[in-house]
Amino acid sequence: MSLPPAGGPSARAEPTAAGTHDGSRIGFWTCTALVVGNVIGMGIFVLPASLAPFGFNALIGWVIVLAGCLALARVFSHLAHALPGAGGPYGYIRHTLGELPAYMALWAYWVSMWLTNAALATGVVGYMAVVFPPLGALPPALFALGLLWAIVAINLFGVRTGGGVQIVTTALKLLPMLVIALLGGWLLLTAPASYAAHPPTTPITLGGVTAASTIALFAMLGIESASVPAARVDDPGRTIPRSTMSGTVLTAIIYIIVSTVPLLLIRQQELAEASAPFALLMDRFALAGSGRWLALFVVISGLGALNGWTLLAGELTRTMAVNGVLPAVLARNNRHGAPAVALLVIGALASAMVWMSYSKSLVAAFTFLTRVVTAANLPLYLCCALALIVLWWRRSATCATRRVLLIAVTCVAFVVFAFVGIGHEPFLYALGLIAAGLPLYALMRLRRRAAPPVEVLPP
Repeated sequence: MSLPPAGGPSARAEPTAAGTHDGSRIGFWTCTALVVGNVIGMGIFVLPASLAPFGFNALIGWVIVLAGCLALARVFSHLAHALPGAGGPYGYIRHTLGELPAYMALWAYWVSMWLTNAALATGVVGYMAVVFPPLGALPPALFALGLLWAIVAINLFGVRTGGGVQIVTTALKLLPMLVIALLGGWLLLTAPASYAAHPPTTPITLGGVTAASTIALFAMLGIESASVPAARVDDPGRTIPRSTMSGTVLTAIIYIIVSTVPLLLIRQQELAEASAPFALLMDRFALAGSGRWLALFVVISGLGALNGWTLLAGELTRTMAVNGVLPAVLARNNRHGAPAVALLVIGALASAMVWMSYSKSLVAAFTFLTRVVTAANLPLYLCCALALIVLWWRRSATCATRRVLLIAVTCVAFVVFAFVGIGHEPFLYALGLIAAGLPLYALMRLRRRAAPPVEVLPP
């Protein structure tokens, strides 16, 4: 049973996902594809170059980040098991810490979603022009908007349709990762000396590890993806923990392999200057010219991530509207069970950011906004870890062990480490982002108090 809605007019919109038709439910494979597909976006294709200047600091940073992310995955798994009817992270935090912390964490996370969608749409356009040169004649801004709204249209047909697209694109985007892994394994067996020919020379320092960890953490954002549409998940208490852990472990293995192989096979300085490190690796150690085909998989990966984040943004918007902290109209579903109004609003906000990214006068503002994406995700992670501590304190049936407390405390320490590593400026930006949403929260609270009591309709 879902947690009771916050009350007010929004309670009538759709208190739970119960009563929706089967086409609006998703299972283990779709949830796992959301985790893998949203974490592995376009950044993985340039991540080896971004981490190359840090040398072996990057590998240590990866160990720290992956350990922290696995602990975070356990946090979301425990919360989903303990509160299967909570409807996702908003419900987890609201049930334990209160409505205001839930709103502040999810507001920042919500804004980061449509900022990410805008960045993905613009990034995909650049790669599509490489794969299909005739498309380069189209105005890039209009092209990006067309892709953005095509993904919105797909998700208007329901979460099952969007989830099906996610499964296909996730499977396709894993192919180049598999190729890199096989190439690395083949070289290890046939030419092991290649790995020791020119090791990175950057000394290992605490600052280098911290900086590399921050970059790696940005690449791991999205491990919570299975829990966001919890109200649409079949058997969420069982499905979300399994898909969250499976997706996080699979992604961790992929990232370790595809980050280590280029770092050890290509000279550090050359790798740091490479605009397409995987293509460079393929051209040098496989077939010359084969690297250009990786651009096609960059497009697929970007479109898959865009689809996944659009699906989650629509579901999160709907959840917040159901709980009365966003206008009730955003909780309305169409005949396919999709949060139609929420998806249209998300599309409009992302479209504004797309136009901003192509405006020479506003591009600096767009870059400024995208810097807070990582910082905007951290309050959600912190609040969910604290929520698990509260459940342990309350001696919840599934969260009363010392092991659960250790996991939660580890996650709190990891988030604090991440905040230190990201620097004070993005941290202040994230605080400003949260503060910007408080007037809307106050307005919605006043409207709920002024509204007459509304009887919740049965599903």
